[in-house]
Amino acid sequence: MSKTLIAVERPAGPERGRPRDEESLRLLSTALTMVGVLALWFVCHVFVFATVSQERQQAVLYDQLRADMAAATAPVGPIVAQGTPVSLLTIPALDLEQVVVEGTTSGDLLAGPGHRRDTVLPGQVGNSVVYGRSSTYGAPFKEIADLRTGDRIRVDGAQGTVDFAVIGVRRAGDLLPAPATAGAARLTLATSEGRGRLDALSRGEVVYVDAEAKEGFPAPSGRLGAVNDEERAMGTDPGILPRLVLLMALLVLLTIATVVARQRWSAVLTWVVAAPIAGALTWATTDAAMRLLPNLV
Repeated sequence: MSKTLIAVERPAGPERGRPRDEESLRLLSTALTMVGVLALWFVCHVFVFATVSQERQQAVLYDQLRADMAAATAPVGPIVAQGTPVSLLTIPALDLEQVVVEGTTSGDLLAGPGHRRDTVLPGQVGNSVVYGRSSTYGAPFKEIADLRTGDRIRVDGAQGTVDFAVIGVRRAGDLLPAPATAGAARLTLATSEGRGRLDALSRGEVVYVDAEAKEGFPAPSGRLGAVNDEERAMGTDPGILPRLVLLMALLVLLTIATVVARQRWSAVLTWVVAAPIAGALTWATTDAAMRLLPNLV
């Protein structure tokens, strides 16, 4: 008796590697989404949210300066704590009104224009130097190079109001203005001018606007004889590096935690929990990173 062998074809089942491949793609997608969100936030922060932050800080500083002036406790020098509001700067030709803070580090200038600490306060007899950003955090000094001779600049401080007149705009290599006469107040505004398509974040060169008032208020003696490199034009703040490294490490850990959470939770629940933390960490990281850029940018 002959036996007939019948081949039974088994139904095709799911490929063993497919679930693992899908899981890997999901994890990669989550990680890339996280990186993309952080990168987008960085760009938006530098050019949009930073301006909102600077405007809010200016409002707080304005209220503080008004209260200090009303209570006769506004600073007159010679030594003032960094970050303290020292005067109100108004330039009608540019429709500009900014509170000037003490100090010119990159961190100080996140809040607004800063007074260089080895010069007299704005409005006092002698030469006062004020730095301001040209591209980020509100870019308060973006258009100061457009000022013309004779344009008015008003400074309101603890000792009163001083009206300056612009006497010139200069750049590297240009002649310095003639020395001020006895009893006169000189004000020098400084910012950067970028070059090329990425001029918003390029170092470029420094542009100065000199203004003078025939009379100023007396300046107390004892101010600093010099400032560190961090407080000079185009200075950066390398001391922020440890904090920046810590914040970046926390962002990496958050990315890993988000990927792991995505394996156990739904996408909606994962992002509801991760997004606020990512936003806060990215905001702090961006602020820290900005201190590594030149203070006039």
